[in-house]
Amino acid sequence: MNTLDKSYWQNRYIKNEMGWNIGAPSRPLQTYINQLSDKTIKILIPGAGRAYEAEYLWQQGFKQVYVLDFASEALDHFKARVPDFPESQVIIQDFFTLKDQFDLILEQTFFCALTPHLRTHYVQQMHQLLKPDGQLVGLLFNFELTQVGPPFGGDLETYQSLFEPFFKIKTLEPAINSIKERQGKELFFIFEKKS
Repeated sequence: MNTLDKSYWQNRYIKNEMGWNIGAPSRPLQTYINQLSDKTIKILIPGAGRAYEAEYLWQQGFKQVYVLDFASEALDHFKARVPDFPESQVIIQDFFTLKDQFDLILEQTFFCALTPHLRTHYVQQMHQLLKPDGQLVGLLFNFELTQVGPPFGGDLETYQSLFEPFFKIKTLEPAINSIKERQGKELFFIFEKKS
């Protein structure tokens, strides 16, 4: 298996090898964003890649949006598309070293790109990065966890046992508005930080 480090991801973006990239905001996340009324909340999108959800949030008037990726190539593409996005809100850094707090974190193909042995660390870091009552919202792939990836899959029961120690599970169910290629393969979730 490849070492899924900074150079691995940088090379994937340079070579345009991005099978996960749909070139637009994910429909389930766009639908969720459309229901948010408080545009002052502080939002993080980790492993943002080309950050189409961040672009959509910015266009909708959310000004406290932060994008994080350690592959600068991906975020350069985002900055070219959204030139008025503040440079100070573009974070080129390892997710596991980030120290800040957010009201909302959006998950879109970041969790599935991590090697599975990092999943517990991911959950703990998400818990640390959220303010009290903060929410982690997004999509998880719903297919068998294989040794080869990314993407790495999982199932509802596994995700429940992984997240429940740190989060109140408000929603964890099959996504009803996935793109055709992902229908039946995505779970939409809303997890709230436990104190």
